[in-house]
Amino acid sequence: MTSKNVILVTRTQDSHCTPLVTQALAARGATAWCMNTDLFPTGQKLSVELGKGADRILMETDRGTVDLRDADSLYYRRFAAGNAIPKDMPAQLRHASIQESKTTLEGVLYGLRCFQLDGYDKVRRASQKQLQLQVAKSVGLEIPDTLSTNDPEAARAFVANHPGGVVAKALSSFAIYEEGREQVVFTNRIHAEDLEHLEDLQFAPMTFQEAVPKALELRVTLVGRQTFAASIDSMSLDRSQVDWRREGLRLADQWMPYSLPPAVEASLHRLMDAFGLNYGAADFILTPQGRHVFLEVNPGGEFMWLQQNPGFPIAEALADILLDLAPRRYAPEWPLLEWAWADPANLRSFNESSVS
Repeated sequence: MTSKNVILVTRTQDSHCTPLVTQALAARGATAWCMNTDLFPTGQKLSVELGKGADRILMETDRGTVDLRDADSLYYRRFAAGNAIPKDMPAQLRHASIQESKTTLEGVLYGLRCFQLDGYDKVRRASQKQLQLQVAKSVGLEIPDTLSTNDPEAARAFVANHPGGVVAKALSSFAIYEEGREQVVFTNRIHAEDLEHLEDLQFAPMTFQEAVPKALELRVTLVGRQTFAASIDSMSLDRSQVDWRREGLRLADQWMPYSLPPAVEASLHRLMDAFGLNYGAADFILTPQGRHVFLEVNPGGEFMWLQQNPGFPIAEALADILLDLAPRRYAPEWPLLEWAWADPANLRSFNESSVS
């Protein structure tokens, strides 16, 4: 048992994964202080005092006011500073208020010296999917042919060069709201009629990938040095064949434990080494020929349904990392990323020598 304090950086809508981690921390005797970033600045007070006297970073949480400098570790889940600022404010003033709120909280997160799972800067960088694919390829993972472009001719040529089909997806995480309801943006297959509207790329680039044949889809959750791999037969339902999330609820109880080949697992952990991440939810396609094709890794991916079925102890593993009860992954500063790419074994050796 421990008496450590852990800060949970999230938002009020995060009602699934964060409570599981909170319970796991409490079971180990730790106290979790929840910082709902969407309540700042409209419903949550923060004071950062720096100068000749003792420095303090005081913030209201669900348990009361806490000095963030006293935290033993921090669990970063979600960031939504300024979301509750009234939408009827003048546009310029609202934009400035949101930007100042984000910058203030970012400064706090960057400045905390406690262990962070994972650091705000690491999560932001690791979330860049183009960078993910480059690093994944460099550490030995197979990736699909991919094109991100706002050039209609480049898109048409890419589709023509992949007669097996092409899918389109977004690089950023966003939702479309219709009548107040959140609509997730899914991956979609490109059809012939879609090629007639490629001039719309002038308003926003799009990412195209070859359509990889599927036997199964995999979600591989990594916590420190632990690996939790699960598979789903997304081809069993018509609407889930391109993106299993379209039938996420119907498929929730059909996830099965999966034995990831050691070579693929080792390469995936080298990817995590390169980004210095202690948590990531990676998506793969298992082809009918047995190839494991890496799609992406989400540094803040959901895991609640896998905790329920097939029953992986992911929240408990996260709690152990946060409380220094399991080996942690460390990484050098980002200017050394090229050093990692030159030989991924460099970071492996660094992490093995840095495990506390």
